[in-house]
Amino acid sequence: MEDQFRHLIEAVGEDPDREGLCDTPARAAKAFEFLTQGYKQDPVKIVGDAIFESPMDEMVIVRDIELFSMCEHHLLPFLGRCHVGYLPNGRVIGLSKIARIVDVFARRFQIQENLTTQIAQCLMDLISPYGVGVVIEAKHMCMMMRGVEKQNSEMVTSCLLGTFRQSAQTRSEFLNLVHR
Repeated sequence: MEDQFRHLIEAVGEDPDREGLCDTPARAAKAFEFLTQGYKQDPVKIVGDAIFESPMDEMVIVRDIELFSMCEHHLLPFLGRCHVGYLPNGRVIGLSKIARIVDVFARRFQIQENLTTQIAQCLMDLISPYGVGVVIEAKHMCMMMRGVEKQNSEMVTSCLLGTFRQSAQTRSEFLNLVHR
């Protein structure tokens, strides 16, 4: 990957051997490995044994999980917040594991629409709740730094599964609690 970054620096007309850039290919490769580590991660292994039996039958929500991802169209970052809720069906998941699931999928080349769905479906598959809701609000550098250059635009996506899709009351409760 270092060689590829070196070629990229040359392709834009820079000298990869000048003082400020001589270590950049190695640093950029290391950064890209971190930013795409989700390809090497399995959410099932990350969650491990952090699924617990529980009589809890009310909504569980984790709000404002920061996320950073890379747009698959331009390889530019998008960043924002993810809100995840579920209605337990006899099992709950460790709090930090929800944030880790978000990171697994965010640290891949991605579009926000698919990221939202992947997080929701993963949680459904892992703990079989009555329903799951995921909302992501993010700013996209591909829209801010190039193209239309709109600095204050924000994309909002949602994925509602199970009772979050079927019940207007459940959906409303989730969305109201997320946007307090």
